Parts: sequence; structure tokens; C-alpha cells
Amino acid sequence: MTGSYFRGDSVPVLLPEEEAKFTKVIYNYYQQLNGYQYLKTLGIGYHFYQRSYLTAIHEVLDTNKKTILHIPNVNAGESTKDKYKEVDRILDIIGDVEFQDEATGLLHVKRKSDGKIIKVADLVNDNPKDRDKVATYLQKMNDVDGLDLIIALGMAKEGFDWPYCEHALTVGYRGSLTEIIQIIGRATRDSSNKTHSQFTNLIAQPDAENDDVKLSVNNMLKAISASLLMEQVLAPNFVFKTRKFPEEPHEAGTIKIGGFKEPTTDKTKKIVESDLNDLKARILQNEQLLKALPGDVIDPEVINKVLIPKIIQSKYPDLTEEEIEEVRQHVVVDSVIKNGEVKEVGDKKFIRMAGKFVNIDDLHINMIDRVNPFQKAFEVLSKNVTANLLKTIQDTIDAGRIEITDEEAFILYRDKIPSFMNKFGREPNISSSDPQEKRLAEAIVYLRSRKRQQSVAHNG
Repeated sequence: MTGSYFRGDSVPVLLPEEEAKFTKVIYNYYQQLNGYQYLKTLGIGYHFYQRSYLTAIHEVLDTNKKTILHIPNVNAGESTKDKYKEVDRILDIIGDVEFQDEATGLLHVKRKSDGKIIKVADLVNDNPKDRDKVATYLQKMNDVDGLDLIIALGMAKEGFDWPYCEHALTVGYRGSLTEIIQIIGRATRDSSNKTHSQFTNLIAQPDAENDDVKLSVNNMLKAISASLLMEQVLAPNFVFKTRKFPEEPHEAGTIKIGGFKEPTTDKTKKIVESDLNDLKARILQNEQLLKALPGDVIDPEVINKVLIPKIIQSKYPDLTEEEIEEVRQHVVVDSVIKNGEVKEVGDKKFIRMAGKFVNIDDLHINMIDRVNPFQKAFEVLSKNVTANLLKTIQDTIDAGRIEITDEEAFILYRDKIPSFMNKFGREPNISSSDPQEKRLAEAIVYLRSRKRQQSVAHNG
């Protein structure tokens, strides 16, 4: 049952009415790590590259750590379309292949940095004889020194156990959050050789000159969104309740919020208690909401009060408006609170929202609704990518929203934009409160997008 759900099978194991008879049990990474003897922390990171991932793999592949490296599917944009050459190039980056063990099928590679021999399992190799040897060896292996690196394509994601693995390194965006969870699961087995495990996703930076810039932007935003949800899966669960007056005694793990709607029906209680992460996964992958990542593109209250309720209604069409609002408030509060930075000053706790710290005792739902729950994703991007890249992301998003004809854009570019730039010494700002300046900026973004499209058509 659980295996089938986690694999994301398209055919349901049970019909919804049958599934409703069962009670879901949530066991998140926070609980899992707290129950371990050795492994105590898990890191989730995103590393960006331009051109080919093979030019950046050395920056994130540390062969001192027991690693599972998943290279991209040959149909993915990140792939060079030759998986065997990719493996050969990775091995060349590590060092020189000394020999292949006839009994185990493992490659023994002499590391360039210090001459150490590391053992590599190549699961990309389709040769049945070699693959069977490696698979047999992996099933029986019980020595921490028996293996250093696995290079895989579609294997070693689920139903595979290598407790010594410290680092799950994945190249390219993964379309399924459950696939990411499965990959991370390969590195989160408790073992005496590690106190920390790491998941790293190596993904392509959008490039303004890249033919697939729009797809690249979208994949990057989805990857960052997935990381946000994974951070929440790692976090302890809070219980949110309505603040009542006079004040009730403080309960550990409970945050009280003014004006907050608690679940009033069995349906909303079940969603809030058991389905919240699944619901947020759907929200975080929504195309419209992905455009909200750079904070000023869509007003936070539009995100929270218009777009999120629509997604909730599509997933749970039988909910009433009141039930949708109860679920909506839980989604928004859970996202904002778990994504917020918390500081303690004396006996008071403060949470950072919309650039300032707010006393948790003063929280009100109206205040939370004014915060973009995706703001942390934009902050993650801001810390890891260049200003030019952020502008590429912004322009790509804006280009999809602009309604303008070729004729108007050309006229503005010829007659209005040069005089604006001569006067102010800068390009028009698309976020300007002046509608004329905003329109000039939209014309520039539109024409740049058209130029890229024409370049793609000409080169194709």
C-alpha cells in the first residue's frame, strides 16, 4: 500500500470511498531523525550550473562521502543524450579507472586528488552480465568500505537499501515530489558512519540566450518549491488554534492566532491532520502560483485568498465555502510559520514575516494573509543566483503575462523608450507605479522575448 502510494502510481490502489475508511498515519523526517541513534541531521541544497552539468559536477561530487549520483534521463533537457559518455566523463573527473573487478563488477578508480582507490558501481551500464554482478554485490554488501559511489539513471531510487549512503546527488529537475522523497530516502538510513546526510539537486540556470529559457525557469522554480515542501516535511508539526479571550494556558507545540478558523467538520479535520503536505505539494507545483515566486509579481492576498482556494476546491470539490476557508487558512498559516525565521528574546518569540519580526503572541490571520508564502523561495534564489539571472526569471514570467501587439511594442521602442532612457539614464521599471513607464517596460520585455523566439525558429 504505502509503496504504491509513494511511487506515485497513476492507478489508485483503493477507490476514494474505500480509502476514506482508513486512518492515515504521518511519520515525517523530523520524527524519523529524532528516533535514530547516529543520523541526526539532513541537509537539502540546490546547486546551479550553466551549459552542461558535467562542467559543474566536480563542485558538488565529494567522493569522500558515500554517494548515490543520479544522472538525468536521456529525454531530459539536462542530458547530453549519451548516457555512457556522461558516465565516462564523470569517471574521468574523479580520476583513472584502474580495473573492473571480475567478481563484483565494481570499477576501481584511482582518485586524482590523492591516489586513493575508490569503488564505483555503474548502474547506467546496460550490459546484463556486468549489471547482474553489481546488483548481486549490492544486495549482499554489508561493509562500509565495500562501496564509495553509485552512478545510476533510473535505479537506486526506491526499494534499494545502502545504509552507509551519506549524499544523494541528483542532476536535473524531478517532476514528482514523491520521487525526490524516494531519492532522499536512500541517504536517510541510520548508520554508524554518519551523523549528517545531504540531498543535492544540480539544476540548470536559465540563460537569456538559451532556447529553452522558459522551460528552464519553470523547472528551477518547481525545484525550489519542492525544496520548500521538503523543509516543511523535516520540521516539527505545530498545532494552530484560535486565540480566545481570556487567554487559555499555553500548550507546548501550539501557536494561537487571532481570527483563525479551526476545522469544524470531519472532512476538514482529516485534510488538516493527514493530507496537508499532499495538498501543499499540489499547490507548490501549480503553474499560476509558480509565477508568484518573485514576490512582487502577484499580490500576496491574491495568492492566499484567490488562487489557493481555487486549487483546494479542485482537489476537494465536495467542500463547502466555509470548509474551503478553514483548509485555506491552515495551508497559508502552516506555510508562512514554518518558512519563517523565529527568534527568542527573553521569554518572547518573534517570527519574521514580510521583512520584519512579529511577536507570535500578536499573530492574526489578517496579518498572515498579507505575507507571500513563497517569499522564502525567492530568498533562496536571491542567495544562490546572480542579479542577471533573477532578471531573466522575472522577464520570462512577465513576458507570459503581457498583452501587447507587435505594432505597439515597436512604436514604443522607436519613439518613447529612447527619450525615457535619455531623461532618466535607465530602462523603464516594470514594477513602476506610473502606468506609462510600466507600459514602456512591458514593451521591452515583450520584444526581448520575441527576439529569443525568432532566434529559436531561425536556428531550428
